[in-house]
Amino acid sequence: MSDLLYGVDPAELSVPALVWAADEAARRRLRLRLVVAVPPVHDRLRYDALAHRSALRIRAESALSDVRELVRRLHAELRTAAELVDGAPATVLLARADEADLVVLGSRRLGRAAELLGESSVVVPLTARAPCPVVVVRAPEHTEAHPPTLVVGVDGSERSRSAVAFAVREASLREARLRAVWVWPRPLLAHEDTEAGLSERRRLLAESVAGWTDHHPDVEILRDVVRGHPVEQLALAARESLALVVGRTGRGGYTGMRLGSTVHGLLHHADCPVIIVPSGTPQERGDHDHDHDRERAGRPPPTETDRPPSP
Repeated sequence: MSDLLYGVDPAELSVPALVWAADEAARRRLRLRLVVAVPPVHDRLRYDALAHRSALRIRAESALSDVRELVRRLHAELRTAAELVDGAPATVLLARADEADLVVLGSRRLGRAAELLGESSVVVPLTARAPCPVVVVRAPEHTEAHPPTLVVGVDGSERSRSAVAFAVREASLREARLRAVWVWPRPLLAHEDTEAGLSERRRLLAESVAGWTDHHPDVEILRDVVRGHPVEQLALAARESLALVVGRTGRGGYTGMRLGSTVHGLLHHADCPVIIVPSGTPQERGDHDHDHDRERAGRPPPTETDRPPSP
């Protein structure tokens, strides 16, 4: 895998998302693959449809040209590839996500119904189904905050272990500290809110990040258990961070339900880029990436006994 896939939206260019994608591709030494899709036209008479489709294609070509020029100005030495493809945007990008290490999208801040049901919907289908991590940029990362910090949501599940694995490596690449946050929803009954319950969640959080500081001594990992609603608390924790990393919930067939309410809420409310990490293979892919990172730094790849344990 050697591509960072960026979905070009000809209707509304997201400069923060493009800058994030170009910077990340340069940081990871990946090729930046720029893809714009021209959707089919179904709701017009034939003669009108041909004219409308031609207009869509012209707009897509113009957007792709503008994006390539901006990338050239940002990173003149960055390897790039550009494609203009016929087809529904989500379908086109999903097909190419199999060959990518990371997918980056901008967000139009659409309402829930438009994101789930609209023909041009991209964010929800990609974040729900892509086999690699997907970054949704609706607001720039907070590079002015010091020390630079990434936030990762943790709940002890397989999906959060994959999120932690990705977040630790990302923090190392960015020379940032990592804040691992476990959100403990407030109980319905007051007697369930006990010190023992808090201690147990602190123990589980510590177990979830255990081992990573040994293999990434350059990354400081902070641990916090907070009370409240997961969306509100994670968005609050990440309000001045470089990015918020969360695991992808769900395995159902309905696209929107794959994300889970927490991830879907964060896509609308987090004031920084949100990175959604699927469980399973991305962690293995990340270990492979980490080997390359060590080689670039002049260090040999680890043996099987050197690899970070699954937290």
